[in-house]
Amino acid sequence: LFLINDRPRISLRAYRSTHASFTMADAEAPVVAEPPKEPEGPSPFEQKSPYYAKRIELFEKYFAREAEKQEAAKTTNETIKVVMPDGAIKEGVKHVTTPWDIAMGIHKKLAQASILAHVDGADWDMRRPLEGDCALKLFSFDDPEGKELYWHSSAHVLGEALELEYGADLTIGPSIEEGFYYDCYLGERTLSDHERDGIQKRMEKIIKEKQPFQRIEVTRDEALEMFTENKFKVELITNLPDDARISCYRCGPMVDLCRGPHLPDTAWIKSVAVNQCSRAHWRADVTKDPLMRVYAVTFPTEKLMKEYKLRIEEAKKRDHRVIGLNQELFFFHQLSPGSCFFLPDGAKVYGGLVNFIKEKYWEYEYDEVVTPNIYNFDLWKTSGHAAHYKENMFSFNVEKEEFGLKPMNCPGHCVMFGNRKRSFRELPMRLADFGVLHRNEFSGALHGLTRVRRFQQDDAHIFCRPDQMEYELKQFLKLLDEVYEVFGLTYEMKLSTRPEGYLGEIEIWDQAEAALTKALNETGKEWKLNPGDGAFYGPKIDITVFDALKRRFQCATVQLDFQLPIRFNLSYVTEANEPARPIIIHRAILGSVERMFAILTEHFAGKWPFWLSPRQVMLVPISENSRAYALEVRQKLRREGFHAQVDETDRKMQKKVREAQLEQWNYILVVGDGEQTNGTVNIRTRDNVVHGEHSLADLMEVLKEERRVKSLTCMFGVEKSAAAAAEKAAEAEAAKKAAEAAQAAQA
Repeated sequence: LFLINDRPRISLRAYRSTHASFTMADAEAPVVAEPPKEPEGPSPFEQKSPYYAKRIELFEKYFAREAEKQEAAKTTNETIKVVMPDGAIKEGVKHVTTPWDIAMGIHKKLAQASILAHVDGADWDMRRPLEGDCALKLFSFDDPEGKELYWHSSAHVLGEALELEYGADLTIGPSIEEGFYYDCYLGERTLSDHERDGIQKRMEKIIKEKQPFQRIEVTRDEALEMFTENKFKVELITNLPDDARISCYRCGPMVDLCRGPHLPDTAWIKSVAVNQCSRAHWRADVTKDPLMRVYAVTFPTEKLMKEYKLRIEEAKKRDHRVIGLNQELFFFHQLSPGSCFFLPDGAKVYGGLVNFIKEKYWEYEYDEVVTPNIYNFDLWKTSGHAAHYKENMFSFNVEKEEFGLKPMNCPGHCVMFGNRKRSFRELPMRLADFGVLHRNEFSGALHGLTRVRRFQQDDAHIFCRPDQMEYELKQFLKLLDEVYEVFGLTYEMKLSTRPEGYLGEIEIWDQAEAALTKALNETGKEWKLNPGDGAFYGPKIDITVFDALKRRFQCATVQLDFQLPIRFNLSYVTEANEPARPIIIHRAILGSVERMFAILTEHFAGKWPFWLSPRQVMLVPISENSRAYALEVRQKLRREGFHAQVDETDRKMQKKVREAQLEQWNYILVVGDGEQTNGTVNIRTRDNVVHGEHSLADLMEVLKEERRVKSLTCMFGVEKSAAAAAEKAAEAEAAKKAAEAAQAAQA
């Protein structure tokens, strides 16, 4: 979260990926408590005031040093050239002209909208002087990069508020998907929702003061001196190299380690809301210091804040944990934390997802395999997981040897490939596995179905030759698109290329990146380049999916791996009868089935499409006389594989229909004496559209088709409605022509 100059930088996205638990899922449930009583004697802030004052004194000392350097540099009055994205060249003065000045020279509105600059691709403050000829790109709040800066600057305002209100020891305060949080240490004190208003008012006061964000660079020893009384900052600093150059930012009396950049001042923040106070732990480790986490969000307009609050309210209604309980889909129990109990209806949805992927596997010629759940740790030593992933695994001793529950399938698939000699004719080998996986997530990180300890993946590994990579990647992206289209999910793709610390031959990397690029281009969809963000063992495509509320989720992935075949000494015999290494393509579409279950629950708001619904058909007998006929119809539906039930309660028909609609049954079939005599059913849907009396055969035909095509909407009556609409349009057109003819005749 802070910058080391002249060294490789770690982006915030990379930081999140390597510290995955630093997300909203890491926090425990919101703290609900009575307002705390203020302790007697000096407040925590008053006790910390001498430390804060010393920190400001040192900052001003180093800030003056920075100012002297800039003033000295100005004397050269050296002209620089600044290249804009459209190729236009703007002139400036070295160490004097800022990105803000360049923007103002183009148009005042551009400067007012721009909050972040990229100088030769590096993040840069809008008011920070340029240091030479460069390429300049500007970003507004509408850009993802702009939002990240805006919310990280806002996190500093939150940090200042926590120091002023509670004398907090600040730890980290990153931006997140929508908003930001700050973790802080308060000793034995906790924060609850009662404190949210006070924190928000303090933030609003800071914003009104128009406090500038000021930047300095210091040495490791100078940083240690500035933060000597904050053990968390000291730990971060001591992990840096001795010769590190560290950037710090000040806003008001708060100074923090930070890579930047930031807004020019706090007045750029126009609307703020403090959302939640919850518990967390330092480094997401329950054995370390307990922290308080405060979530908030800010926007540059009140309109955006109102839209955000509406989305949050809708998201609460769609919360998969609430819908899961209301529809009796699943639950969790303290006897097995992080491991879900799927009830019968939940198991139907779960099975529907898995079976759908199995259908696609058959179409795309994958072979499903079954592998062990428990392995001797020698396997994980070979794969490298023992050295780098052991803390996330469940391990135990069996007959004095260490074993572990598998957290992923790829090492087992490598054992399967290496079980015997392989020929080039056997490749590509596509191995699919729905085996149960376990990962030892911290209890504080568990969050519904989105962060669990026990889960399954639509995990598959393709062992192929280098010349087969391109085709396999194209086929995967085609399969991915077909699956997400069925769910009604949109997505974006990013190509992450070779990082600095890559392993393997450069020729293979180039070939792999070229294959990925060509496969992406042939999808016809837009994609972005994420240079240097690939794994050390191979490039990858990161796929982000969007639900109905436009929230982002990471589910699917496709990753090339050149190293695992080496670690397991895998080979095949070529046409020339020579041994060669295969390439492994790791790929998943749903990712975790549990996580996709949660996403789809919220995406559909519990209104499952017919093909995936656990509640497809509810039969409502009008009276006891119709009960036997209702049960007969149910049996016919079940024989065709439909989930059907009969409401045998003694409630009135209207009440039964209403309950079935609230319980999200796709079709409600009312049956009485007339329907029994005619061998028909009276059809209506959960959205209260009444289709009237139809034969069971006609209904069956529509239901089978709706299931076959996996329609997202009800198909009953669609053709009839389309025909009626066409007939109505034809009548209108005929009437129009008749009127025109009559007018012509009169003329």
